[in-house]
Amino acid sequence: MPEATGITDATDESPAEARVAAARGSRNDHTRRHNLSALLTAVHYGGPLTRAQLTRDTGLNRSTIGGLVTELAELGLVIEDAAAETGAVGRPSLIVRPRRDVVALALHPDVDALELGAVAIDGTVLARRRASVSAPPTPADAVAFAWEAAREVAAELDGPRIAGLGAAVPGLVSVDGEVVVDAPHLGWREVSFREQLAEALELPVTVGNDANMGLRAEWSFGAARGIDTVVYLNGSASGIGGAALVGGRMLRGGRGYGGEFGHMMIRSNGERCSCGRRGCLETEVNAPRLDAAAHDDAALDGYAETLALAIANLECAFDPDAVLLAGYLGGLFDVRRELVQQRVRALAFRPDAEDVAIARAALGGNRLLIGAAERAFAPLLQDPAGTPLTVAA
Repeated sequence: MPEATGITDATDESPAEARVAAARGSRNDHTRRHNLSALLTAVHYGGPLTRAQLTRDTGLNRSTIGGLVTELAELGLVIEDAAAETGAVGRPSLIVRPRRDVVALALHPDVDALELGAVAIDGTVLARRRASVSAPPTPADAVAFAWEAAREVAAELDGPRIAGLGAAVPGLVSVDGEVVVDAPHLGWREVSFREQLAEALELPVTVGNDANMGLRAEWSFGAARGIDTVVYLNGSASGIGGAALVGGRMLRGGRGYGGEFGHMMIRSNGERCSCGRRGCLETEVNAPRLDAAAHDDAALDGYAETLALAIANLECAFDPDAVLLAGYLGGLFDVRRELVQQRVRALAFRPDAEDVAIARAALGGNRLLIGAAERAFAPLLQDPAGTPLTVAA
């Protein structure tokens, strides 16, 4: 599979969020901030790393690396400590690690629960709060929960330094991230959610589609790491979300609504969907149907066939190197893996369809929190020296 070079897309989340696996630094003094960004980004996605590894990966000389690491340490973003003993002769290597007290908050409102987590800059979920709901939460409910949960998480972590908050919403979000245009399962329409969160929490806030953030997390730390053309399908309480990364670029569409693969028409005479159409993927394969068919082999085979048809259609459209399945779609794939793979190969237009990896997403319940945090960390990764952190009281 091709090696990844970085995610870019057409919004404020790029190229600031691009993972730089081997960022090529510049030796000119006026690009110091660029070089700081290259080092922090390398440690964020690939750390812990030795200075020798950073020298190799960035192309900068050892003395420049030393100065940059020292500056990042003075900014409180990394820490150096001795590597574990390896038996090698000489002084032990120093390992550069991201500071775990630098965090981003991540919010995920869904039809059955509200969840907020604190994610360290190394991608680890350090703390979380979850509240089940009996009815879809309103935007005001989500903001109130985020405010209270953020206070609790900050107290648990004893005053972390916060880069910002990312919100992963199951719906259409405007290109600028300001407005939740339509989240039909939540009942949200034309909601200025970013502004509401920023005013309540007094933090930088970014809002995006939850499937895009799920794929971003898997690309950064999970099953899509190192792959630049990926299709992602997630089955959740609010339906099927989809996202695509094509040549390292997140599919957005002209107005930010690309990737709604759950509304791909599968059966023209199928049940009516929440979007008003009939036979969408998320009406044909959904959680209640799968739960009801848990012990019905024939029914599960049928749903697996439908999933394979959807994957084959997406392969025709995007020619991906990998297809990732998450949520209940990942569960269906687990119990009908061979059938799905066989039917995809039979239905796909691509002659070498067997080379396409179909896999379950790797990050489980942390996926959306990590992806939302990635959006919140983007400004800090782009400009470590110029991006202030909020010290939680």
